[in-house]
Amino acid sequence: MKLEKIVKYLDTELALDRFASDVSNNGLQIEACSEVNKIVFGVDGCLELFEAAADCHANMVIVHHGISWGGNPKRFSGYTARRLQLMFQHNISLYAAHLPLDAHPVLGNNAQLCKMLNLTQCEEFFEYAHCKIGFIGRLPHKMLLKDIAAIFEDRLDTKGKLHGDNDSPVSKIAIVSGGGGMDSLEQAGEAGADLLITGEFCHEMYHLQQELALPVLSLGHYASETVGVKALMENLSSKFGVETEFIDIPTGL
Repeated sequence: MKLEKIVKYLDTELALDRFASDVSNNGLQIEACSEVNKIVFGVDGCLELFEAAADCHANMVIVHHGISWGGNPKRFSGYTARRLQLMFQHNISLYAAHLPLDAHPVLGNNAQLCKMLNLTQCEEFFEYAHCKIGFIGRLPHKMLLKDIAAIFEDRLDTKGKLHGDNDSPVSKIAIVSGGGGMDSLEQAGEAGADLLITGEFCHEMYHLQQELALPVLSLGHYASETVGVKALMENLSSKFGVETEFIDIPTGL
């Protein structure tokens, strides 16, 4: 399969032109091959992932967090040189999709997390970098926080952390994968959510969460952003018939 054909499909499907304000330089970040026979998928563009791709003879890697952000890298030395050297040595191209893979209404991290709870009446939620990347919707019936946490712990193989009463019944849920931070908490409160599901719960969120009396379920940044990558992998495998593999490198964060 031609690399050019895969990249063109991804650029269009993920609507990269809508995310010009994203700090990530989304799209093809390393062009090291023209033909693609196997694609490795992962969350983070790192040397460990690239080495795993080389070991299984992949010639393309697709990640959520790439290696080119804003004006960086500015110097092609040190760890940047080691990453690039390995990729070019093994003819492996790299494609990254940050906010586009958070916001996609079907394949995105947040859409996939909504799907796990069978949320209905879903609407775009949480503006970040001038883009709406999260979703807010309603459960088919009220559930207890601890039961919602159990669903994600099972499906994502993670240990969620609940900030709020485990036995609280909730219905309207806001979801922002990764590090939504204070902004996601504030906007969830303004939207009348009963629960915010996100990746990280940071120190600065503690007092506002208490004051809003808005429960937060943090799933882990990494765990909350595996789902979009996996959905995109299934999509590409089905569309192009190319061999794919997800490489799990959890950070525990």
